[in-house]
Amino acid sequence: MLLLSSCLAWPVAVSAHPHSFIDMQTTLVVHQQQLTGLKMVWTMDVITSADLLYDAQKAKAGSDIWKKLAAEVMARVLSQHYFTDFYRDGKPVKYRDLPSEYKLSRKGDQAVLEFVMPLAVPQPLSGKPMIFSTFDPSYFVDMTYKDQSALHLPPELEQSCTLSLFTPMPNASLQSYALSLDKADAPPEDMDLGQQFAQKVTVQCH
Repeated sequence: MLLLSSCLAWPVAVSAHPHSFIDMQTTLVVHQQQLTGLKMVWTMDVITSADLLYDAQKAKAGSDIWKKLAAEVMARVLSQHYFTDFYRDGKPVKYRDLPSEYKLSRKGDQAVLEFVMPLAVPQPLSGKPMIFSTFDPSYFVDMTYKDQSALHLPPELEQSCTLSLFTPMPNASLQSYALSLDKADAPPEDMDLGQQFAQKVTVQCH
């Protein structure tokens, strides 16, 4: 099985860079006016999903096969610290080592990973804005919010909080360099290629 063979354990299907694509959705998880975590839904592209769905075949949702696959994929996500940076007032916000919930499912020809990334210490909603960004440092996996509608507030926060999405526009030379890479030509770690393409989400409440 190719499941654990690459960055997020998904098979490389093309030579162009990046190799896999994830469509993201995120919802704030809140308790007693504090941010306690982020609920993420990652929908993988059809080619990336093919190996996972082949292994699951016709297994029913909630079966041991799906649970095993979910645990394997989640383990890779955890090994990369959820692929997420979280900051407030210029300082990193830590999160727990294990998700409070997670599951893997099928949506047509696509695999969908859902999980809640719990913060180690709940953050008061009011005060300095919070900024988080989810990305693959190597940029072998493109992790993207389609647009602002992929970010969600709980109903009780819709009047008091805003979520703002910033999508960077790297210059043409950097884009050309990223597209020219294949798996054998990983960018230098200190280049932080993925971070230069990473979207940022700002949470501001009053």
